[in-house]
Amino acid sequence: MKILGREDVAAALNGLDPAVLDAVRTAYVLHGQGRSEVPYSGFLRPPGDDGSRIISLPAYLGGPEPVMGLKWISSFPANVERGLQRASSVQILNDLSTGYPTAVLEASQISASRTAASAALASRTLHGARPVRTAGLIGCGTINRRVLDFLVLVHPELRTVTVQDAVPGRAATFAAQLADERPEISFLAGDVDDALRAATVSVATTDSTYWLDLAAHPDRPGHQVILHLSLRDLSTESVLNAYNVVDDIEHVMRERTSLHRAEQEVGHRRFVNAEIATALGQSEEPATEGTIVFSPFGLGILDLAVARTILAAATRDGIGSEAAGFDPGQHRVTAAMAGGTA
Repeated sequence: MKILGREDVAAALNGLDPAVLDAVRTAYVLHGQGRSEVPYSGFLRPPGDDGSRIISLPAYLGGPEPVMGLKWISSFPANVERGLQRASSVQILNDLSTGYPTAVLEASQISASRTAASAALASRTLHGARPVRTAGLIGCGTINRRVLDFLVLVHPELRTVTVQDAVPGRAATFAAQLADERPEISFLAGDVDDALRAATVSVATTDSTYWLDLAAHPDRPGHQVILHLSLRDLSTESVLNAYNVVDDIEHVMRERTSLHRAEQEVGHRRFVNAEIATALGQSEEPATEGTIVFSPFGLGILDLAVARTILAAATRDGIGSEAAGFDPGQHRVTAAMAGGTA
C-alpha cells in the first residue's frame, strides 16, 4: 500500500494546481452524468456543542479511471487558537476488484485544494467572459489561502484582493503574507463591507450563526459571485434573494446549512437555480445581474479525483513509501483449493 504523508503530499502538489482544477471539473461533469456514487456524509460530534465534528465521506467516481475510497476529516475550530490547523484528514483509496486498500494519503491539503479548486471553477463559470479584477476573502484561514491560488489561476486579470476576519489583526497579517507571495496583486485588510465590494467573494469562516445579511451591504456590484464555502454564514433572506448554484441539491439540503434553513422556512427548493455540472455545460454565465451564490456541500468524489491526481504525480516522481500488511491475506480454504498453501 502506498503511503503519502504531509510532506509527500505537499511535494506532489507542487505545480499541480492546473491538474487539480481539471480533475475537479471532470469529477463534476461525471457526477452530472450519473457516473458516481456519493452516499450521504456521516457526522460524528464529540460531547458538547463547540462546533467540533468528524465527517466520513465515502464515494465512487467512474469514468476512464474509476476510483473508490473514503475521506475521514475532522474539524475542531478551537485548534486555531492554539496555533494548529482546524482540520485534519486522511484519504483511503481502495482497489475496485478486491476492495483492499491501495493508498493512504494525508488529506487536509487534498481537502483544501479541492474546495478551493471547486470555488475558483465556479467563479470562472458563473462570471463567464466577464473579467474579474477584484476579489474578497472573508475568513483568513487555510481554505481562503488556497482559494486565492486557484482564483489567480482562473482569473489572471485579478489585481486587488480585500481580506477580512472577525479576529482583530488577523486580516492585516494575512494580507501582508499574501503580498509577500504575490507582489503583482494589491492586498488590503478591510471590513466585511469592503470585502463585499469585490466581483467575487469567498466566504470561508468557522462561524455557523447565519450572520451575513447581504441586503445590509448595498454597495455590492451587479452579477457578484459569492462563494459560500462554509455554508452557514448567509441569512435565509440572502439565500432566497440570490441566484443559487449548488454542487448537489440533495446533499446541500442537510445539516443546517443556510440553504437547508431556507428550505425549511419556505417549504420548497425552487430557489435553487442550477447544479454546477449543469452550469459547466452552458456557454454563457447565468442571465442575471443579481447576486449569484455558489454553495458546495463538498462531495467525496472531488477528494477522490484530487487524491488520484496526487498519487499519480507522487508515483511518477518517486514520492512516498510502501507499507506491507494492510491486506487480509489469502483465504485459507479457497487458496488451498486453487493450489496455494493452506
